[in-house]
Amino acid sequence: MLLEHLKSIVGDKGWSTDADVLEPHLIERRGRLRGETLVMVSPGTTAQVSEIVQACATAAVGVVPQGGNTGLCGGAIPDDSGAQVLLLLSRLNEIRVIDEKDFSIVAEAGCILSDVQDAARSVGRFFPLSLAAEGSCQIGGNLSTNAGGLNVIRYGTARQQVLGLEVVLADGTIWNGLRSLRKDTAGYDMKQLFLGSEGTLGIITAATLKLYPDPGETATVFAALSSAHAAVELLALMRERLSDRIQAFELLSDRCLRFVHRHIPELAPPFEGAYPWFALCEFAVGDQVAIVEDVMADAIDDGLISDAIIAKNKAESERLWRIRHAISDAQKPEGANLKHDISVPIGRIEQFLAKGEQLIGSMMPAARLVAFGHVGDGNLHYNIAQPVGADATQFLQDGKVVTEAIYDLVVELGGSISAEHGIGVLKKTYLKRYRSAAELELMRAMKTAVDPRNILNPGKVI
Repeated sequence: MLLEHLKSIVGDKGWSTDADVLEPHLIERRGRLRGETLVMVSPGTTAQVSEIVQACATAAVGVVPQGGNTGLCGGAIPDDSGAQVLLLLSRLNEIRVIDEKDFSIVAEAGCILSDVQDAARSVGRFFPLSLAAEGSCQIGGNLSTNAGGLNVIRYGTARQQVLGLEVVLADGTIWNGLRSLRKDTAGYDMKQLFLGSEGTLGIITAATLKLYPDPGETATVFAALSSAHAAVELLALMRERLSDRIQAFELLSDRCLRFVHRHIPELAPPFEGAYPWFALCEFAVGDQVAIVEDVMADAIDDGLISDAIIAKNKAESERLWRIRHAISDAQKPEGANLKHDISVPIGRIEQFLAKGEQLIGSMMPAARLVAFGHVGDGNLHYNIAQPVGADATQFLQDGKVVTEAIYDLVVELGGSISAEHGIGVLKKTYLKRYRSAAELELMRAMKTAVDPRNILNPGKVI
């Protein structure tokens, strides 16, 4: 019997069918999806993951891998059949190797992102992947969705941080590709197959990740802007003058700051005046803060910035970043939200925002736009909060046509309907709508080749 076999693999403390224990693992973060499971198993080694997958493959039962369950597309939630096995990876949480001379670290999939950052810092190195959920998201989930975050403009997405992977395949085979090579042209780059595949092609159990020199002193700037166009112009100016010193460049609408202050009163907006848009930037400056001050002064003279604050110390910098990180939590008390994790070419951000605002105004005039995101890489979190007092269920139902209109606009401008949260369950129909038949067929061919029995995270992505 499969259930008894799985229990024997992980031992008494490695499984659960208790409803209270399972509950937080069966619900998507926003409550949009809920699933059921035959059993939740928590392996402590890669070998146990292999045995679990092999047993499930033999029984033709689907396996749903889950990390910190911080995703927003339902990619880590089992379906409602109760027949799938939920594979929790949180016990695979060891830092196996840190090699400061090689600038690399080998971390297991269940390692919390902030723990990987701390481990790098402990040897004088820097791991750049940084997300609002970094205190709870796990590195395996970050890699399976190709997470982006704050520092993409300088360091790239999660994909760019990976040197090698250890992966359990659909038949239970363990592929050990934990190399730390920067150059390797011996055949196909197999690790790229699994990065961003949301556990549908293989289960990542460990990764060799790049480390970087400690960037040293950083400067944090919070700037008030008169328009979204000013943000694009400001970013261009900063790139010309500061080059790769720019680590992060975030755009925040005025409503973001108002929501944060309303629900987290101690996080008041840093300016007394009212401005429509703000930019939050981070620079690696060493002891040359004056360079940033000069650029900010010129930006004010050119009319790109209406006002600006340069954090005087680490505590002030952390407070400014807390405002940014608190936006998602501050949206929750405002009711239901239509959330769109999209990207457009940087030069078309202003065009998207202008057309998007007109679109929402005509389709949902009482709804409230909450826009923020990583302008440095063209990724916006384009969210729409329900009108005050509206029925949440009806709003979400009516919002489907709005979401389609927004995605139509994104694609028209050469963008993507998913920039860093993946496809999961919630965006499957949109992927079919916006990707070509040839591209979808190629995806299906890859899935069929590596997982012919559809064991790994079935029902997700395609």
